[in-house]
Amino acid sequence: MNAIITGATKGIGRAIALILADAGYNIAICARSQPDIDDLCNEIKETYQVQAIGLQTDCSNSSQLNHFADFVQQHFPTVEVLVNNAGMYIPGTILDEPDNLLQEQLQLNLFAAHSLCRIFGKKMREDKNGHIFNICSIAAIKPVITAGSYTVTKVALLGLTRVLRDELMPYNVKVTAILPGSTLTASWEGTDLPPDRFVSASDVANAILASLKMSKGANVDEVVIRPLKGEI
Repeated sequence: MNAIITGATKGIGRAIALILADAGYNIAICARSQPDIDDLCNEIKETYQVQAIGLQTDCSNSSQLNHFADFVQQHFPTVEVLVNNAGMYIPGTILDEPDNLLQEQLQLNLFAAHSLCRIFGKKMREDKNGHIFNICSIAAIKPVITAGSYTVTKVALLGLTRVLRDELMPYNVKVTAILPGSTLTASWEGTDLPPDRFVSASDVANAILASLKMSKGANVDEVVIRPLKGEI
């Protein structure tokens, strides 16, 4: 079994890559730093005895993203799992943010996932097998007014996920949206808040693995993971 994870060298993406490798999946990853990719691939191969490949990729750049897709297809004849994790969070209110803020975040948070869903979703449809996960955000169902354009992109990603779910359902391909709240990753480095005010990256990874363990006839449509003590 083969799995793709974008934005995989840190935080949520790294946790997903490790838990799927532990479950026996061969791993294909991308991120912006080739040394970080190489380190993670070496760790996966040494620890879990599965294949691990990766390519430096700016997922907001369509030519680089297509190159990564070609790279994966050269190494893996089939892809059973696609996890669209790469994304960016830029705070700002809609009326006062810079003019290009929405476009910049759409390119990574929506268009990259859309492209990979189309590329690998077509092969999954042909194989009548596969599972796509889109890492959305609690912002998709609970708007964050201090991150207006980010919220818009995550609402759109959730919409993409819901459409694909119905489109691929007749072909036995599953599609799941993961909607985590504030997650304790490097973006919160230096915070004085205790860890129990956050979702952990491993929580998100465990949700994906649990979804993959469901029976053939079950699809987990959406997983909402909130901090127990409320949103930050």
